[in-house]
Amino acid sequence: MSYQHLAALYDELMQDAPYDEWVSFTEKMLETPVTAILDVGCGTGQITRRLSQKGYQMTGVDLSEEMLIEAANDPSVETSHIQWIKQDMRELAGFNDQALIVSYCDVLNYITEKEDVLKAFRAIHQSLARDGQFMFDVHSLAHVQSMSDHIYSEVQDDYSYIWFCDRGQAEGEMFHDMTFFIKEGHCYQRYDESHHQRTYSMATYTDLLKQAGFNDVRVYKDFETDPITLADEHHSERLFFIAKK
Repeated sequence: MSYQHLAALYDELMQDAPYDEWVSFTEKMLETPVTAILDVGCGTGQITRRLSQKGYQMTGVDLSEEMLIEAANDPSVETSHIQWIKQDMRELAGFNDQALIVSYCDVLNYITEKEDVLKAFRAIHQSLARDGQFMFDVHSLAHVQSMSDHIYSEVQDDYSYIWFCDRGQAEGEMFHDMTFFIKEGHCYQRYDESHHQRTYSMATYTDLLKQAGFNDVRVYKDFETDPITLADEHHSERLFFIAKK
């Protein structure tokens, strides 16, 4: 997945994202105090930086070089003490005995094949210390259904976009076709990007986590801190998983 042109606009497009709620959820759900956190799929580092400001030693990992450049070059905050690394989460290497790994903002939804999801879970499991925690979220199947087959758009002075969100053939699958018009000098330059996402059921993610070796898996919804059951899955927009090695 490449955010070739979207990276430069990502923070502006996501300015209403509940980043502080991800940070709050993380701290509330920690079983034991940690000093360092590995943020996998960190994007432009919004959550990474907020956790860093809380005093955690942060490492941000992402597959997109463009997103990492935006993260490292943010002029508004101090980022020099955060380590930024380009890696595929399915092939994490060089991380051992991590106490906490997080992956938020539906990063796992960009891994669309079950085999690759399992591969990512195994790589994360291998990177964790004994009793280490892995926290991540995904879109619920119900939310994907409500998002699909709609057109989204926005017009600002410096940019505008039109975004087609189409349902895929497989359950939980979405295709995003986006056209951006970005102001460059006195003209607007057009850029096109396509993104592919897929989500799976709560039971599927739980099964894959257990296949990867996690022995304790709990599921939550929409930043709430009480575990849910399978019956609650269809009444959520975002599912949160906490898996313990």
